[in-house]
Amino acid sequence: MIRFGTATERDVPALARMRTLVADELTRLHGTGHWSHEITEARVLRAIKTTRVVVARSGRAIVGTLHLATKKPWAIDKSYFSPSKRPLYLTDMAVDPKRQRTGIGRRLIDEAARIARAWPADAIRLDAYDGPAGAGRFYERCGLREVGRAVYRDVPLVYFELLL
Repeated sequence: MIRFGTATERDVPALARMRTLVADELTRLHGTGHWSHEITEARVLRAIKTTRVVVARSGRAIVGTLHLATKKPWAIDKSYFSPSKRPLYLTDMAVDPKRQRTGIGRRLIDEAARIARAWPADAIRLDAYDGPAGAGRFYERCGLREVGRAVYRDVPLVYFELLL
């Protein structure tokens, strides 16, 4: 059974380990890229203090996560998106490599939409790497709509939105 909640400082070590495993797996599958780095506990703690860090748990283990925030991330160009008065930005989504392709990612997206409606927000916006390491096809299967493509700091991106 998967349960969802908001991360706390107690979750920092487990989140850092799980997200580093995801980065390592992407590097193994797709070679070195912007995803190839260890996620530090300091970075996770900073996210907990500045965004809503959602976690998916199986028993006591964290098996998935994503961040929701009202502040626009650096790589997002708002001109590609539908007009929105209260968008939320989804970043840093990750599912434990051993649990990928089991529905956890889709359930995280559903949970993000539930949280966004209650926030209240009127849209979820995100970007994905435009390439094999990117999750664009996954986001499309979850009902998000591609709204554009851009290159930011030499990184090709695909923008997606979910209007609520």
